[in-house]
Amino acid sequence: MALTAETESRLYRSLRAAAGAAAHLVALGFPTAVAVLARPGSSLFSWHPLLMALAFSFLMTEALLIFSPETSLLRSFSRKVKVRVHWALQLLALLCALLGLGIITYNKHLNGKAHFVTWHGLTGLLTVLYAGGQCMGGVLLLYPKLMKNWTLAKLKLYHATSGLVGYLLGCASLMLGMCSLWFTTSVTSVSWYLAMLCPLLTSLVIMNQVSNAYLYRKRSQH
Repeated sequence: MALTAETESRLYRSLRAAAGAAAHLVALGFPTAVAVLARPGSSLFSWHPLLMALAFSFLMTEALLIFSPETSLLRSFSRKVKVRVHWALQLLALLCALLGLGIITYNKHLNGKAHFVTWHGLTGLLTVLYAGGQCMGGVLLLYPKLMKNWTLAKLKLYHATSGLVGYLLGCASLMLGMCSLWFTTSVTSVSWYLAMLCPLLTSLVIMNQVSNAYLYRKRSQH
């Protein structure tokens, strides 16, 4: 039996809500699992995976899910409040990422190891630099008068698009980290595949959210 347009729309919203709820759980569950695995404080290196997981799995994911119409934890709040919380979470994510980068750089220096010679290291460096640039771009949305030749709508579109690219870079860096010797010696077989699914799931949810926001904005212009 064919589904009506209203039923399809309701089903689609339900699926998005379920996927968003799963993304919230993964965003918190993944760093928690990394913390158990790394045992922060046991060594200088142990802080690196935890800080990066907090930055790109928890803080950045939650910063983006704030704008989800189905699963935002701040649905009842105004957009102004959401923007402020988004900015605070992104700033915390950047600080965690910078600290994580500094720790792994210093740890390699202490152990006489080369810097940024693996795909994980190079992608991680690019991601942190990109996140810094993205935060600077976010300032333009807080103070749009700084860009007199750009409309606020265009600034929002470009910020959301570049933000998605940055988030995908972060997820790629996490996945490459899970291919490292440290991770693969501790997490094997099915557990490793489940861990790899975590950033994949949140990436799909965020991509769907951004694409839907783009389509909604496009329809509202016609």
